[in-house]
Amino acid sequence: MKYQEQNNEIWEEFSERLEVVANRLEEMESENTLSKEYAEFFKTAADYLLLQWDIAKKARAGEIEGLSFEEGEQLNHRLYESFRKENYESSLANPKVAVERLGGVSGQILSTVLFKIKGNNQDVFSGNIEWLCYYAELVVELYNYFEDEACDEKQISDCVYSFMHDYAEVATEYRVNALLNPDRDYFLSLVMEADLENPSYLYRYGMYVGADEIKSVEFLNALPEKDIKAMADTYTEGFRMGFISTGKDITKKSVVEIRYPLGFERMVREAVKNFEKLGLKAVLAPYTSSVNKQMDYDFKECSALWMDKSFVERTLECFRNAFEKKKELAPCYGGPAVIEVFGEEPFSPESKKENPTYDKKQQELAVYMQSQFSQMVNKYIHGEERSFTIIAYPVASIGEKFEEIFARTVEINTLDYVLYRDMQQKIIDVLDTADRVHIVGANGNKTDLYVKIHPLSDPSKETAFENCVADVNIPVGEVFTSPVLTGTNGKLHVSQVYLGELNFLNLEIDFKDGMIEGYTCTNFDDEEENKKYIEDNVLYHHPTLPMGEFAIGTNTTAYRMAREFDIAGKLPILIAEKTGPHFAVGDTCYTYDEDNITYNPDGKAIVARDNEVSILRKTDMSKAYFNCHTDITIPYDELGAITVIRGDGSTEDIIRDGRFVVPGTEKLNEPLENM
Repeated sequence: MKYQEQNNEIWEEFSERLEVVANRLEEMESENTLSKEYAEFFKTAADYLLLQWDIAKKARAGEIEGLSFEEGEQLNHRLYESFRKENYESSLANPKVAVERLGGVSGQILSTVLFKIKGNNQDVFSGNIEWLCYYAELVVELYNYFEDEACDEKQISDCVYSFMHDYAEVATEYRVNALLNPDRDYFLSLVMEADLENPSYLYRYGMYVGADEIKSVEFLNALPEKDIKAMADTYTEGFRMGFISTGKDITKKSVVEIRYPLGFERMVREAVKNFEKLGLKAVLAPYTSSVNKQMDYDFKECSALWMDKSFVERTLECFRNAFEKKKELAPCYGGPAVIEVFGEEPFSPESKKENPTYDKKQQELAVYMQSQFSQMVNKYIHGEERSFTIIAYPVASIGEKFEEIFARTVEINTLDYVLYRDMQQKIIDVLDTADRVHIVGANGNKTDLYVKIHPLSDPSKETAFENCVADVNIPVGEVFTSPVLTGTNGKLHVSQVYLGELNFLNLEIDFKDGMIEGYTCTNFDDEEENKKYIEDNVLYHHPTLPMGEFAIGTNTTAYRMAREFDIAGKLPILIAEKTGPHFAVGDTCYTYDEDNITYNPDGKAIVARDNEVSILRKTDMSKAYFNCHTDITIPYDELGAITVIRGDGSTEDIIRDGRFVVPGTEKLNEPLENM
């Protein structure tokens, strides 16, 4: 447990400093120097910070490990109750409320400070008090400003700007260390040593614990050990096969990042053991359900309050320095192994004018910073040598048939590799004859799109489509390519789709020579709101994006499950993309890995790895990548046809009226019958 040694050093450096500021926070609570509204804010902030300080001292004394379920539940309630939806509507943590009661800039800043303070919870439960100290000092400093009647909003803005600027180095080193360093092993120690039969261990994370997390523990604890091992084996074997299928050497790697949801610790424990057999130490990155998705949406651009060119350049320089300090460890990072969950109630956000949002210049800076950061990560971690895997399972909030859906999901995750491989190859054999592919919607779907396919110099040795089976991208079930942009034209339309947990109604995207030319949806009454919704959450502030991927999903078993249980809107993109043709806007699937030649199971080299944008990496890396990749799927019941158009004008259908028609793929239609 090397995290304890690290925290000992942090405690020695910050505990006395924190004790002093904690005393000041206590004094602030009893003083009467501010107006009622501001006094309420600082009392709320002080109470929360003092609670975190008390938790940190308990962690230091070893008392957190002994929390009973009831004690943990009460503590979790105290930490997150004010952020829950029913309380958030009247809370100063809500920018709408804060702006109304505290003023424009002050309200945005102070509500953001409360949101940020919440982020200390994970650290204090492990006994790490560094960021707690920084934020406690920030709150005291802000309080001192507000005590001065001559204080103006610029002083408040400058205070927060200086804070973010001054601690950029600490923040970036923290992020890089969390990604790469297996000695940060608090979560690993918890997973490997806790009594997983007692769900009280969930409260030792410091994260929000809801009904889904508790029910996941109870459900997985009821499964026999062989089932847990089988789930872990499918997951870790997918990671291993990702290296083999792309011709990469896993023995060069010594670290794997396990991203997992709270409640899945039994599976994760077995996965850690499996990875150890592969010579990989695990860095654990747990996550939990959101206490309030609207709150997360409200603050997704909160850095607008301090982002400028100077801040961006300083942050990037700090990241370079942080990676440089870890340059011996960084190449050992093998990639992420991700366990996703699905089933939470789909979310449609409320748009609030009070939320901090990027202006046009900041949007450009955000795009620039993400681009530079992505290049930096690739440089130090060696993107051409790493891999990944992703698998998904439902959570209990998916409905009363949760256990049945879970069992069906396990079945989908373990479908016959060889059967799909061979059927998909028959589809690829037809697609490889295409000059273009024509996709047409049905049943109200307005899709009418032509996708240009990469030409083959030697069809006996080359292919334009990857035969995607169950390795990095579990479950099995798609063939995909990087389209040629020039000649890719038309409209993509989906009546409803969830992208990154956000609901899009009647999403339409128009392409001209492979680039997005126009877009709209019907989420809001105001057309400008609809466009901004897409700009923020699909284009990610880029003026346009290319079509980075065209794929045909073949997992009709997953599609049937979605319709049978009425959960299509709750499926993660990992599964949803396998349930129909899909089109990704953004980068290709081969980003930073285009020069690594990969082969399909039939031995043919996949040559469609670049497009006219990604090839710009040869001359200007900053113009080659967009650092986003969003899959948009047309379900089979909205699909009229997918038709290959050859250079000589002849045609052949892949799908007609929502059914596969390539000879040898008839089994793909069986799950679609009698629906």
